[in-house]
Amino acid sequence: MSAILSADDLNDFISPGVACIKPVETLPLQKPEDTSNPYEVTTEDKLPAEPPPPAQITLTDCLACSGCVTSAEAVLISLQSHSEVLHALDSAPPIQHDKLSRQELKSAENGNISGFDTSEASGKVFVSSVSPQVRASLAATYGTSEQEAGWMIEQLLSGPHGLKTGGTNGNGFTWVVDTNAMRELALVLGADEVLVSTRRAHSPATDKAGASTITPSKPILTSACPGWICYAEKTHPHILPHLSRLKSPQALTGTLLKTILSRALNISPAQIWHMAIMPCFDKKLEASRQELTDLYWLSSSDGPLSTTPPVRDVDCVITAREILMLAESRGISFPALPRSPLPQPDFIPFPDPTIDAFLFPRYSRRALDRRRTPPGRRQPQQLAAGSSGGYLYHILRTQQALYPGSEIHTTRGRNADVVDYSLIRGQETIFRAARYYGFRNIQNLVRKLKPVKKSRMPGGKVGTARKPGAGPAGAKSELDYTYVEVMACPGGCTNGGGQIKVEDVGALQGVGRGKEGQKEWLARVDEAYYSMEEEKDQIDNTPSSTDTRDADGDVPMHDGESGEVINGINTTYIRDILAHWADITGLKKEKLCYTTYRAVESDVGKDKEKGREMERVVELAGRIGGGW
Repeated sequence: MSAILSADDLNDFISPGVACIKPVETLPLQKPEDTSNPYEVTTEDKLPAEPPPPAQITLTDCLACSGCVTSAEAVLISLQSHSEVLHALDSAPPIQHDKLSRQELKSAENGNISGFDTSEASGKVFVSSVSPQVRASLAATYGTSEQEAGWMIEQLLSGPHGLKTGGTNGNGFTWVVDTNAMRELALVLGADEVLVSTRRAHSPATDKAGASTITPSKPILTSACPGWICYAEKTHPHILPHLSRLKSPQALTGTLLKTILSRALNISPAQIWHMAIMPCFDKKLEASRQELTDLYWLSSSDGPLSTTPPVRDVDCVITAREILMLAESRGISFPALPRSPLPQPDFIPFPDPTIDAFLFPRYSRRALDRRRTPPGRRQPQQLAAGSSGGYLYHILRTQQALYPGSEIHTTRGRNADVVDYSLIRGQETIFRAARYYGFRNIQNLVRKLKPVKKSRMPGGKVGTARKPGAGPAGAKSELDYTYVEVMACPGGCTNGGGQIKVEDVGALQGVGRGKEGQKEWLARVDEAYYSMEEEKDQIDNTPSSTDTRDADGDVPMHDGESGEVINGINTTYIRDILAHWADITGLKKEKLCYTTYRAVESDVGKDKEKGREMERVVELAGRIGGGW
C-alpha cells in the first residue's frame, strides 16, 4: 500500500472472519511434535507452554492482506502515492494554457460545448480536488485557518513557487477544486434519495447479477466511506440493498471534471489527469473501482467502448501527509508557501462559465464586480453536521422543512460515535435516523440488519428480525431508522488514516513531541474544520487579460435568498447546476451521479497456481481500470 501506511495508523479493530488467514500468518512457529511416552511422569519445567493470545485483526490488516483483498487491489493502491504524482507530471507535456482559455471555445447550437482540435495527443491537463478535512489537518499543524491551508495547497499545486519550479516539463495543476462544491450536490441528491424511498414502494434492491439498483431499501446507509463499502461488499452482502447509490464527493468531482473537460477541450478523458487529496487511505480503493471509470458514463456516440481500457475518474489519491511528502520531494517548504490565493490574472477560467462560477465562486468576475454573493459559495461547517460531510444533518433539515414546527431530538448511544436522531412534532415521531462511526459500532449495526434464518427444527417458526433502534424482543417496536450515516473511522473523517498524527506534528514544526495526546490533537483538527471562514473577496479583482467575458458570456447569478434554501444550501441552484451538467454532456443524471455495488466472493482457501496467479496480477496491474 502507501509507503507511509504503517501499524501506527491503527485506531480501530474488527473481529476476523471465519475465512481470515491473518491469524494463521501471525501464529508463532510450532515446535516439533513431542514423541515422548504419554504415560511418562513429567516434571514442571517440561510442561507445555501457555497457548498464544488470540490474534487481533485491524481494518488496515484486512486491507493489506492478500486473502480478502485481492492482489490486484494491492498493486493498484501501491501505484497511488506522491511518487506517482511526480511521475505523471513528468510523463507528458502540458496542453498549452492559451488553448484552455475561453477565447478558443464556442457553444454549439444544441448547448453542448465543442472545443478545438489539439495536435498534442500526448499532452495532458492536470487538475486536483481537495477535501476540507485535509485542509483542517494542515491548518491545525501549521497554526493557520482552514482557508489559508487551502491557499497553501493551491500555491503548491498551481502557483509559481510550487511544483512548476521543477520536473521535466514544469507541469503544475491547472485547476484545484474544493470538493465542498460537489459535497453540496451530494447532500441535495442524498436528501432526494431518502424522499423517494419513503414516498413510494421501491423496486427490487438487486438485479439478477446481484448488483444494487437505483432505489435502496430502508434504512438507507451512507455509501461515501470506501472502507465501509469494502467491508460490506466482502463480508455482509445482505447490507448491499440498503446502500445509497449516490457517488461520493470525490467520485462526483472526478466524473464532473472528466465529462466536461473532455468535451469542452475536445480531448480524450485519458488526457485529463485528476488527483484527489483525501483524509483516508481507503479513498485509494474507491478510485480503483471499475464502476468509477469512463466505461460507465461514455455514450455509444463517443465511439466503441471496448477498443480502449477504461479511464478512472480519479487517477490518483494522496493524503494530507503525502501532500507534504510531495512538496519535500521537489525541495519545497510547505509552511513557507504564500498563505493567499492565486492572483486573478493567474487563474485560468474553467471552460464552461456556469460550472466555473459553481466550482470557483471567489474568482467569479461578475460576483466581484457587483459585490453579490453567488448562491454556490461554500458555507461554514456546522458542528451538528459532524466531520464527515453532513449527510445525516442535511437530510434531517430537509425533513424538518417538510414538517413545520417539528424538532430534532438527539440521544447518545453506547458511546460518542453512536447517536440516535428523532424528528418529533407534538407527540408524533415523524422520522428517525442515526450515526454509526467506527467498526466496533458498525458491526452492531449490520448484525441487527442481518436477515433471520428459518428454523431447521420441525414446526419451527421464522423469528422476527430486530431492526436498529427497535426495542427489546417482544416489546412494542418503535419507528425504524430511515437513514443511517456510517463511517469507518471513529470520530469521523477528520480522523482518517492519512491525516497528520499528533506524533508527526513536532517533527513538522521542528520541535520535540509535546504532551498533547491524540484525542486533544483531533479536537484541534475538528476546531479548524468547523471554523471554516466564509470566503471574502481578498483577491486581486483586476480583470484577466485572457478573460473576455462580456454581458452575453457572464454567468447568470441568482440572488442569495432566491430558491429553496435548506441548511444554507440553495437547492434550486444546485438542481440547476445538475441539469446544466447533464445538458452540456448529453448524459443522464443516473450515469453521472450514481453507482452500483455487488457482493465480492473471497478466494481464501481456494487452490491457486503460483505462475498463473502472478500472470493475473501483472495483467491487472497494467490495466488503468480497477474494481474490487
